[in-house]
Amino acid sequence: MRASDPSIVTVRHLAVIGDSIISEWADWLGDRMTASGAVPRPVVERELRLILGVLDQTVGPMRREVKDLWTRTFDHFGRVAAARGLASGEVVEEVMFLRILLIRNLAPVLVRMRNRQAMAIIIRLNTVLDQGCATAVVSYTDALVATIFARNGVPAPDTNLDLSDIERQLDLLEQELAALNQPL
Repeated sequence: MRASDPSIVTVRHLAVIGDSIISEWADWLGDRMTASGAVPRPVVERELRLILGVLDQTVGPMRREVKDLWTRTFDHFGRVAAARGLASGEVVEEVMFLRILLIRNLAPVLVRMRNRQAMAIIIRLNTVLDQGCATAVVSYTDALVATIFARNGVPAPDTNLDLSDIERQLDLLEQELAALNQPL
């Protein structure tokens, strides 16, 4: 067995269970998903799907290539969270719930691995989730500060992300993920 085999098994399992994780994550988010009305549920679910798709690559053989995309995906997640009207703690809470879902859903695969292999994958997932969470909080704060300082401390309506901008950025991130998934 090659050293990458456990990570490939994990990546394949994440691909299989991805839709159920997205569904459970979206259900847990409930009303806060569309609290402000600025971002509709299908767009938020699309972003959750992108996060899981990029996360999938962070534990696989493409983990170095996807690092920048991971950061930009969570930068976008933080800015969209601000547009959704979330509090900073809610951004963290959403990422922490993804962590819980991953632990629950990956457990059957991880228990079949040798302890050190499973632990390496768990540590890797936790590390990238922590990095993503930190990036999302910083981006969330940046988005709020930008609205406050746009007009001498009075929030300006045109500094928020509009839906077309959010979707355009999601398109670009999804295209980059698709390009990484293309065989050479």
